[in-house]
Amino acid sequence: MVTVKLLGGAKKSFSTEQIELDVENLTIDELLSNLLKSKPNNTPDLDTKNILIAVNGVDSSALEGRATKISKDDIVSIIPVIHGGSSRIKLKIGRSQVELIHIKSKHGLDESFLDTLRKKYSKLIIQAISSKFILNSNHAKKIIMLSLDSKKNNSLLSNKIETDILMRFACTNQISDAISKAGINSDPFTVISIGSKPMQDKLYKELEPFLSKSKINAESFLKKEFKISKKHLDAVDSQTPLEDILLEKAAVLFG
Repeated sequence: MVTVKLLGGAKKSFSTEQIELDVENLTIDELLSNLLKSKPNNTPDLDTKNILIAVNGVDSSALEGRATKISKDDIVSIIPVIHGGSSRIKLKIGRSQVELIHIKSKHGLDESFLDTLRKKYSKLIIQAISSKFILNSNHAKKIIMLSLDSKKNNSLLSNKIETDILMRFACTNQISDAISKAGINSDPFTVISIGSKPMQDKLYKELEPFLSKSKINAESFLKKEFKISKKHLDAVDSQTPLEDILLEKAAVLFG
């Protein structure tokens, strides 16, 4: 028997906080398919593309992702990630506290603004990414995880992890291309910070006048930008094919 704990909006989708499933040796993808079959018709849909999943308290992205095998007596927690309409998103990657702060365009904010923030909040890792290059919070989390792992393994694409993060979102090993494509420009952008919560709270307070709650639909842009066709998507055996393709493109980069 597998116990599925439903948190946040997931509880509304199933009108309960916990479901027991008589299954084992399924992947997370297969478990989700089974779970959705039991969802009442008159409840909100569960967006399986934008959820975080933990197995026995361990984030699935630190295991085998959606291919993680579920065993008998495992406890699976499902936490929806709200990114549209939210200007501040908190993520946990290993021991690292990560925040995404969505900023409006046309505020005259540029690279010098970013440099000022880095000097003022020197204990934080800070980068800004064009919001068009962020598919969703789960995509962002996995890209940042790649950069953190690369730093740990001394295999960054550049001397700085901030630059590595930008290059992986842009899926290029050319720094100039990454800056021109996915850096701060006239479009809305997202400030990524990694560090302690008190410092992140101070950063958020400073950025509060510039916050954006507009939902950016990056899917169409990303497909066009990276020439990802329906044929490519159909060839990926996953519930999140676009996310997986983008992650693969970012993972195979070498400095």
